[in-house]
Amino acid sequence: MAWTASVFLSILVTVLSAATCAAEDARDILEAAFDYYRGETSYAEVDMTIHRPSWERTMTLEGWSRGRREGLFRVTAPPKDRGNGTLKKGREMWTYNPKVNRVIKIPPSMMSQAWMGSDFSNNDLAKSDTILEDYVAELEGEESHEGRKVHVLKLVPKPHAPVVWGLQRIRVREDHILLRQSFYDEDLELVKEMTASEIVLLGGKLFPRVWVMRQVEVADEYTRLVYRDLEFDLELSSRFFTLANLKDPRER
Repeated sequence: MAWTASVFLSILVTVLSAATCAAEDARDILEAAFDYYRGETSYAEVDMTIHRPSWERTMTLEGWSRGRREGLFRVTAPPKDRGNGTLKKGREMWTYNPKVNRVIKIPPSMMSQAWMGSDFSNNDLAKSDTILEDYVAELEGEESHEGRKVHVLKLVPKPHAPVVWGLQRIRVREDHILLRQSFYDEDLELVKEMTASEIVLLGGKLFPRVWVMRQVEVADEYTRLVYRDLEFDLELSSRFFTLANLKDPRER
């Protein structure tokens, strides 16, 4: 009887240890993908096209990031939208509208709302690292892409986490390139999906040039990001990610 209990305990410890290692591996993969995407600091110039069945419009954006928690985005074209900006610091976000010369703080309840009428939410645009804090990552399986291994990660929200998605799945290539992010509601039904394509050399490393966010149940509606320029590890002033610079851009 004692021998049987000992064997059972040994098996249980082995299973729990394996599960812990798998969770750690999944989190490491996810963190590496975020760090690869953003670098220590980054600058990007992007064309954002919002497509609907009866209309389409394109904006050009500039975006800067530092670490995992700071981001600033500004519209440069067309002229009627020029100057609109967004600042992200940790879990806090502010927007600036030059027409009314006003900075507005976005409450946490609106972080999942659409940014500038696109299919990207405020959180999506900032590539917020809160996903690392609010979800538990599990390694669900493996696929392949262009001869490279792809890790399929299942992200389950932590109890009481302030999130709107009941589940996320992220596909990350073994060289840290994020290929797809899928968003599920509380009933685990797929709601929207972001895909990355046209992997080319940008900013000195391989990077998807085109990103598309699409609502699953709505036909012929999507938002497409196309990178014009990308730089990593540039010098940014300590005053760059501030409300003053959001409203009156002078720092770099």
